[in-house]
Order: sequence, then structure tokens, then C-alpha cells
Amino acid sequence: MPRKSSALHWSIRESTRRVIESIAPALQITIGALLAYSLAHYGLQHAVPLLAMTVCITSLGFSRDARPRRILQTSIGMVVGIAISDVALVLLGSGILELALVLLIVLLAARFISGSSAFALTAAIQAMIVQLLPAPPGGVFVRTIDGLIGGVMALVVTALIPRDPRGLARTDANKLFDFFIESLESLRLALRDVNMSLADDALRKVRRSQPLIDNWRMSLDSAVAISRISPFLNKYRDELKGQVRLMRGMDLATRNLRVIVRRVDFLLKDGKARPYLSELCDQLADAVLLMREGLSDKEALESAQQQLLEIIRQLDPKRFGIADQVREASVLLLLRPLLVDLLCASGMTEDDARAELPEV
Repeated sequence: MPRKSSALHWSIRESTRRVIESIAPALQITIGALLAYSLAHYGLQHAVPLLAMTVCITSLGFSRDARPRRILQTSIGMVVGIAISDVALVLLGSGILELALVLLIVLLAARFISGSSAFALTAAIQAMIVQLLPAPPGGVFVRTIDGLIGGVMALVVTALIPRDPRGLARTDANKLFDFFIESLESLRLALRDVNMSLADDALRKVRRSQPLIDNWRMSLDSAVAISRISPFLNKYRDELKGQVRLMRGMDLATRNLRVIVRRVDFLLKDGKARPYLSELCDQLADAVLLMREGLSDKEALESAQQQLLEIIRQLDPKRFGIADQVREASVLLLLRPLLVDLLCASGMTEDDARAELPEV
């Protein structure tokens, strides 16, 4: 019974989080759909501009990928399906065979236009709506015009009423940084106390870390793309470009962290503590914490870079008397590319970062 209650609590919490995160997209979709309807219905006197609303709603959607290019591609897919279906109604009429032929043509045409399976399915759905609903007053091509209105309105609200993609990108960045810092803390304690449970737990977590990178990359790509067309986000373009550099460096650093965690998990099986590695992980966690603050504070990023430089200069096996112990020095050597990636993320060039490595 307690486990059931815990699961219910988790479900409610996750559902509430989804609702809160969906408020901005829901408002944007609602406004876009109403504007598309109003333009088609009141402006052009279309009696039932169903497709103006469906194209706008589907193009915007709740996808994390809110890039104008993705919205445009979705809109084009739907309008192509509508237009082909309208032309088929004029040339072939309606019927079960005509329905099947239109569906086949739309699916193949959509696959020719785009490699996206979602693009083809979206086009096909709109085409079937056109085939099955009675022709509106004004002729069948009224629906193609409605589809165009919906697509254009989706792009307009993306530019003028953005969903705060910058905030979403920062949220995703913080999630990755939190994971990275927690992993370093687990390594610190595992190396200090020879805690295999912590090492195993860290290994399980790093194996599931790729979605954190993928989410940050997608939300950041959307923010950068929207900033090119939105007058409200244009002023943040330099900040977003800096975050792109940070994301790329953290992506590579996370990949290296996975290798290090696996190596530590194997190394600790001999039951020996490694206080010097534990101390390095502690220093690294402090530097990465400053990097997270650097998302909005350039001075914090500069401070992080200085701390990282102090750490990378320590990564010499001779410093710890383990130069002739390959197994013992392995983790220390694996930290070297990790530090290079973090320094690149902080703004240093790869050549300059590598130049700071002590000779081995």
C-alpha cells in the first residue's frame, strides 16, 4: 500500500509539472488558432475555417523543437496534403477509389518532399479531412487557403509570441549541470570512502544521461532559431551563441565523464581509497558549479575557467607518485580530456586548453 501511495504522489507531481511547463505553449497555440480562425472567418468570410485552426494548432504543437524551420515544414506538409486533395476532388470527384488514390498520392508525394515520416502522416490526415468533409461555400480551394492562413499564423505567433525558449534552454542546461555536479560528488565520496554502492549508482546514472544533452541541444537550437526572427529575442542572440559553445563543451565532457565513472567503478574493486582523486573531483565540482552560474554571469564563467586551469595543471601522474602505475594513473589521465572539454566550454580554444596540460 505505501508503494502505491508513492507512485500516486509521483504521478501527480509529474502531471503538475507538465501542466506548468505547458502553460506558455498552450497560450501560444490558443492565440494562434483564434487569430487564424478570425482572419479566415471574419476577414475572408469563410464559413467554417476548420483547416486554418488545425494547421496552426498542429504546426505549433507541444514539441520541444519550436524552430521556425520545423513549424514551416509541418505547415507545408499539411497544405500540400490539402491542395492535392482539393485538386483530386475537382479532377476525379469523390468515392472510395478516389479516396484511396488520393491517400496513396499524398503519402508518396510527402515522402518525396521530406524524409520525415511525421511530415507524410500529417499531410495524409489533412488530405483525408478534405476528402471526407463536404465542400465549403466558395469552392473546394477555400480549404487550401485556410491551410495557408494557419501555417502563416503559426510562424507569426512563433516570432511575436515566443514561448520563452531561452528560459527552457536554461532549465535544460541546469538539469545537465545538476547531474554533472552530483556525479562528481558521488565519485568524490566513492573514492574517499571506497563506497562501491555510490560508484555503481553513479555508473547507472551516467548511462542514462544522454537525454539531458539531447533536450538541452533541442531547446537551445529552438531558442537560437527563434531569436533570428523574433524582435523580442534578437537582443539575446550573443548570449545564446555563448550557451551553444557551453553546451557543446559539456556534451563532450559528459561523454568523458561516463568513461571516468566506469573506470572508477572498476578501480575501486581493489578496496583502496584514492584521496587525491577524491580531492580533484571536489575541485572539479566547484568549478562546474561556477560554470552553471556562468549561464547568466560572465564573471562566474571566467572564475570557473581559472579554477579549471589550476586543476588541469595538476594532472601529472608524477605529481602523485604513480607515473609507473598504469592502472593507478588511468583515471588521472582520463581527467585530462575532460578538463580540456570543460575549458573549451568556458570559452578557451582547444589548442590553448591542451597547451595547459602538463607533460607526461
